[in-house]
Amino acid sequence: MDHFPPSPRHEPWMVPAPPGSRYDLLARTRLHAWWRPVLGTAAGLAGLMLAGLAVILGGATLGVIVGAEMGGSEEQIFTDPVLDLGINLLSIAVVLPIVYGVVAWIQRRPPGTLSSVVGRLRWRWMARCTAVAIGVVVLGQAAVAVTYVATGEDLGELFGWVGWERFLPVLVVTLLLVPFQAAAEEYVFRGWLIQAFGAFLSNPWPGILLSTAAFTAVHAYVDWGIVDVFAFGALMGWLAVRTGGLEAAIALHVVNNVLAFGVSGADGSLPEALKQGSVPWQTLAGTVVQLGLYAIVVLAMAKRRRIETVSP
Repeated sequence: MDHFPPSPRHEPWMVPAPPGSRYDLLARTRLHAWWRPVLGTAAGLAGLMLAGLAVILGGATLGVIVGAEMGGSEEQIFTDPVLDLGINLLSIAVVLPIVYGVVAWIQRRPPGTLSSVVGRLRWRWMARCTAVAIGVVVLGQAAVAVTYVATGEDLGELFGWVGWERFLPVLVVTLLLVPFQAAAEEYVFRGWLIQAFGAFLSNPWPGILLSTAAFTAVHAYVDWGIVDVFAFGALMGWLAVRTGGLEAAIALHVVNNVLAFGVSGADGSLPEALKQGSVPWQTLAGTVVQLGLYAIVVLAMAKRRRIETVSP
C-alpha cells in the first residue's frame, strides 16, 4: 500500500494581528515585512490619483453632455457649485475600496482591522459618537457666533439664507456623499497611515503627527485654517488610538462637514467654501469648544461602556 506524505498546511491569505494589539499596531501581523506598508502606500496613492481623476473626467464629460456651463478657473469645473461639490466629494469617496484592497492584498490582513480592533465598524458606538458630535458642533457654532459679537463683527457674514430652492440641492448632495467622503479621509489618514507607521514604531505619536501633517497638506486652507485642520486631525488620530477604532473620528468628521457645506449652501458661499483658503481667527473659538468637549465626552463614554481598545 502506497503512503503519501501529508499535504502541506496552506497559509491563510489574511492574518490578523496578535491578541492585545493596540489600534495603531494592527498591521504588525506575522506576515508583516518592511516593504508591505511602503508598497501599500505607493499603490494607494496611485489608486487615489487614478480614481479621483476618473471621477473628475467622468463628471466633466457628463456635465458637458447635459449642457452644464463650464467654470472659468482651475478650482471650478462648472459654474454650478452643486455639481462641483458632488464631483469633489465623489472623487474622494472612491478611495474607500482602494484602501480596503491595499490592506487585503498587500498587507494580507482583514480590511476590517482598519475600522477597529474588533475587525469591523462598531455601529452602535459610532451612533453614540454621532449624537455627541451633533451637540458639540452646535455648541462650537454658538461659540463662534459669540466671538463674532464680542469682537464687533457682523453676524450677517456668518449666517445667511438663499432660499429653499437653492439650498435643497446642496443639502441632498451633502447628505448622500459626505458620509463616504469623510469616512474615506479617515480610513486613509487615521487608518492606513497611522497603522503604516505603527508597523515600525511602538509610539503612536509620530504616526499621528505625520499623518496629520499629510492631512493638513491636502487641504487648501491658509493661516488660521491650517491650525484648525491640524488640530482636528491630531485629535482624531489620538481618539482612534485611545478608543480602538475610527468610529469617533468618522462621526465628528461627517457631522462637521455636513454642517460646513450646509451652512455654505444656505448662505450662498459654497463656491468659496470649495476653494477653502483663509478662515477668520474667530473660528478657532468654535474649534476649541468643539474638539475639547468632544474628546472629554467620547473618552468618558468609551470608559463607561468598556469600548474595546485592543484586539481580542
